[in-house]
Amino acid sequence: MMELKTDTSIDAMYEAGQVVARALTAVRKAADVGVSLLELDELAHETLRGAGATSPFLGYRPSFAPTPFPGVICASVNDAIVHGIPTRYRLRDGDLLSVDFGAELNGWVGDSAISFTVGRARPADVRLIETAERALAAGIEAAVVGNRVGDIAHAIGTVCRAAGYGIMDDFGGHGVGRHMHEDPAIPNEGRPHRGLPLRHGMVIAIEPMLIAGGRDDYHAAPDGWTLRTNDGSRAAHTEHTVAITEAGPRVLTERR
Repeated sequence: MMELKTDTSIDAMYEAGQVVARALTAVRKAADVGVSLLELDELAHETLRGAGATSPFLGYRPSFAPTPFPGVICASVNDAIVHGIPTRYRLRDGDLLSVDFGAELNGWVGDSAISFTVGRARPADVRLIETAERALAAGIEAAVVGNRVGDIAHAIGTVCRAAGYGIMDDFGGHGVGRHMHEDPAIPNEGRPHRGLPLRHGMVIAIEPMLIAGGRDDYHAAPDGWTLRTNDGSRAAHTEHTVAITEAGPRVLTERR
């Protein structure tokens, strides 16, 4: 069941979103050749503790997962699309890293993700990441009162397909509020003018996930969490928590 948030609640969610923004900024700054994913996870955890916030990721166990998630960040490297477990793996020159992170503060959740390269960037990775960011911006632009969920999905999918990238067909964005995953589902591809009408007070996570090889298929790694491209091509993941308001979309996880 979808909950419409009050303006006061949206302000509170912005505070949670800013914890997320600070953590992702810190992680990106610290991510360098030789730094381990576990070190980045601990840095994000320190940001949570400093803000008096908790992690909606740590211990999370949806129906598909064999074990509770062991970290506060999802750290997905190269051909990992999403849900990568932070491990002792040390970043290498040219790696493409996607980091997904959430924070719960005073009962409200913020959720966001970034993708970036470590060391010397491959031109193909730069193009992939830039397209993911453009797809996210297009989805946010479509998140206005009077549109429908399908308009967001169509905006994202149009950008991704025009660039020749694949899209995971059964993972996408979602509502956010008291819980990390709420209604409605926000697909990354769809038909315009279809689906649930967008109303003032809806808060959603918009999150394009792009596969560089152009195919849509993927598989779960042996850890049961990490989702990897079937063709071994690289992937990028971007995400913001966005409130839909009469004044236009408000990005609650904006990084400054």
